Amino acid sequence: MNREKFASRLGFILISAGCAIGLGNVWRFPYIVGAYGGAAFVLIYLACLLGLGLPVIVMEFAVGRGSQRSIAQSFDVLEPKGTKWHIFKWFGMAGNYLLMMFYTTITGWILLYFVKMAKGDFEGLDPDGVGAEFGAMLGKPGLMIVFLVIAVGLGFFICSLGLQAGVEKITKVMMLCLLFLMIILAVHSLFLEGGKPGLDFYLRPDFSKIQEAGLGQVVFAALGQSFFTLSIGIGSMAIFGSYIDKERRLTGEALNVLILDTFVALMAGLIIFPACFAYGIEPGQGPSLIFITLPNVFNNMAMGRFWGTLFFLFMSFAAMSTVVAVFQNIMSFAMDITGCSAKKAAYVNLPIILVLSLPCLLGFNVLSWIEPLGAGTGVLDLEDFIVSNNLLPLGSLVYLLFCTSRYGWGFKNFLAEANEGKGLRFPEGLKIYVSFIVPIILIVIFIQGYISFFG
Repeated sequence: MNREKFASRLGFILISAGCAIGLGNVWRFPYIVGAYGGAAFVLIYLACLLGLGLPVIVMEFAVGRGSQRSIAQSFDVLEPKGTKWHIFKWFGMAGNYLLMMFYTTITGWILLYFVKMAKGDFEGLDPDGVGAEFGAMLGKPGLMIVFLVIAVGLGFFICSLGLQAGVEKITKVMMLCLLFLMIILAVHSLFLEGGKPGLDFYLRPDFSKIQEAGLGQVVFAALGQSFFTLSIGIGSMAIFGSYIDKERRLTGEALNVLILDTFVALMAGLIIFPACFAYGIEPGQGPSLIFITLPNVFNNMAMGRFWGTLFFLFMSFAAMSTVVAVFQNIMSFAMDITGCSAKKAAYVNLPIILVLSLPCLLGFNVLSWIEPLGAGTGVLDLEDFIVSNNLLPLGSLVYLLFCTSRYGWGFKNFLAEANEGKGLRFPEGLKIYVSFIVPIILIVIFIQGYISFFG
């Protein structure tokens, strides 16, 4: 089977990182850090990334490269005859669709905020006024649908151009621009008057905050965030493994992706927390943090409208890089199963994603009476819970077991694939750790998450 390959190693790293980098870093990471006590949470999060996230990324890459298929057929190709690992592909693909059911809505918000910032809608507004703008947007389903259509249409258009001409070429430019601007904004935020307490909150660990929230809940939140930000467990990393050659070992490539992803998340914190404290905004207030805090930052800086417009443009890049990556996985699934072209896969999936995204979008207005997880929750919270607390960790468990069990692909086959080429080796000595300890940790924290969430 002739499968299109990435034109460059940089393209593979930036696109895989683009799948990981997005709203998980800039929308979700800061408010979860705020809710769970700042720097102490960040340390636990970094431990989860290295100890639990990294092995799973390597395994997803290995399954993709070893099979040369998307999740649609990767297990079919690699599984021992007579086993049923391939059944997981339906749950993995459900995870991709579920993720896009709420991710595309928020991507639409960011595109809209880019337009609003360019128009100067926030100039002269105090923090309450900026907050009111966000509330007004949520009350306009028609406007939100327009920007949802733009986000989904743009994503499928890029994917329909092909891997090298569309996904790789456009995502590389978006990612490099995003990284450059985030450094500039982080440096500016460090010098904000009144922002030092925010830096202390973010960078100085306070372990009493963990006691307040409960260690199990904090660890589960850190694990959930690490899996959400890396998009692991649903095959959205495996697809990029299927597009790379055998020149480099996969552990080093996975580590590069993780470093880039973590860099953006930490930069987002440096931008947002000093601003929260400088402008008296609660850092744990929820996903709306980015839509209230940052317009205030730009209102109070020289050439704020210009920088704010650029920020939401590049924030759109971050969100769209994940949308494009997951759409590529969804389209590859259709192409691998039916043999259809990229354009046909895009045409068929575009209306499906739009319809599936509507409950989340309408959950802020027309369907706001639906509170699936208790008072104050919405459709987005339910979809996020299903993906982050269920499909991502359980999907990661499937990849772990598949790559380590003799009833699956097996550790020997996984190790041979992961360590082919030049670069950092996956240590053979980690076999017991990834075969037994990591799965047990995932199961315990998965159960603890339910106890904490519903208890």
